[in-house]
Amino acid sequence: MEKLAKLPPLPADNIYLELEEELKDFNHKIVVLDDDPTGVQTVNGIFVYTDWTYETILKAFQEPEPMFFIMTNSRSFNSGYTREVHTEIARRLKLAAKKTNKKFVLISRSDSTLRGHYPLETETLRQELSSDDDPTFDGEVLCPFFPEGGRFTLSNIHYIKEGTHLTPAGETEFSKDQTFGYHSSNLTDYVEEKTKGVYKKEDCICISIEDLRSCSLSKIYNQLMQAEGFQKIIVNAADYKDICIFCLAWIKAMRAGKHYISRSAAALPKIIGNIKDIPLLEKMDMILSEQKNGGLVIIGSHVNKTTIQLNHLKESCANLIFLEFHVNAYFTPDGLAFETNTILEKTEAKLLEGKTVVIYTSRDLLIPKGASKEKILATSVAISGALTNIVRSLKVTPRFLIAKGGITSSDVGTKGLSVKKALVIGQVKKGIPVWLTGKESKFPGMPYIIFPGNVGEPDTLCEIVDELM
Repeated sequence: MEKLAKLPPLPADNIYLELEEELKDFNHKIVVLDDDPTGVQTVNGIFVYTDWTYETILKAFQEPEPMFFIMTNSRSFNSGYTREVHTEIARRLKLAAKKTNKKFVLISRSDSTLRGHYPLETETLRQELSSDDDPTFDGEVLCPFFPEGGRFTLSNIHYIKEGTHLTPAGETEFSKDQTFGYHSSNLTDYVEEKTKGVYKKEDCICISIEDLRSCSLSKIYNQLMQAEGFQKIIVNAADYKDICIFCLAWIKAMRAGKHYISRSAAALPKIIGNIKDIPLLEKMDMILSEQKNGGLVIIGSHVNKTTIQLNHLKESCANLIFLEFHVNAYFTPDGLAFETNTILEKTEAKLLEGKTVVIYTSRDLLIPKGASKEKILATSVAISGALTNIVRSLKVTPRFLIAKGGITSSDVGTKGLSVKKALVIGQVKKGIPVWLTGKESKFPGMPYIIFPGNVGEPDTLCEIVDELM
């Protein structure tokens, strides 16, 4: 963390008031396309939609809130379907914007550890939204900064906090992801790597920490105004004030007629959306009913941080029931269906007894050697689908539900709970959002806690469960 300590001092708090003034007559709807449910981990009082029909998008444009999220869950899609979905969304955004006569800022929210369908998603959006009648996009803003998860970008190198150390992203387990792996920690190199050289590292526009901390708005504004041809713009950041200063210059550039798409983590939407902090949620804020059934925790993520948190939970003194879902049942005929039915029966019995049940996937998935990235992703999706079937088939209402892992929490929310529109009421811990399920869902008004696989300290999961017991 020495790198953070050596940075120039931050500007005064009144920088937030300056941004608030700048946003007063900006009048752009902020549209966030989220590739899994965790992107709302910095906001509150915002609606998230789980489908992208024209009717849904039009309704979202007509709502008074300045920002809305559409959860695509595209990190669980193959590349072909990802392209199809983003083409559909772009077309419908154009129609809804014209129908309501509103301009919009488009943010593609993805993983702060740089995994996901990049550059496919933003390139598809750019192509579909650019036409003879609509402006082309001058630049793409890349901003993976996310302090709640310990993600910082310094001198164009993206870091991930591991314990007390900052590790370059390309040296972490996340860069070895079997589907979305990469090598580069320097974001200019990352751009060239992921675009296969279409965009060169030397052509990137880099917004430095030094210029942000010295509030060099004119310089940053001029950099943004120079962008052309979907040029990549790297935003260095180590504090929310850095993002605030960037947004001041960014809004001025958009007012001047420049057009951008952003690829960011969860920090940028919070600042451009002018979302105010509220206290972390407590049990009384989430559990409003008096029903005595137990709670349900579903753990699908396999990253090391999740495994450590699971082991910590097992070692806790909480009165919990642990049920292991054997993922390698996937490789036997009807294996997942049998595993699902077995776990479901045990879960319902324990929930009725008032016990909180923790269903977790076994940690070792025996992927055949030589399996393609698409096959690996399909396997993960099938296992997540089996976990989802447990929730979909439940006849007992849990007092609360926690899902850990991006694909898992998305499938549980959309397919298991049948959520179409949810209100993000805040966070239970930093970076861990809570949805209040809508009236159309399987369990209306139930707190649904979306716990990203790569967020939190070893005892964070245990603390949340203890809070809700």
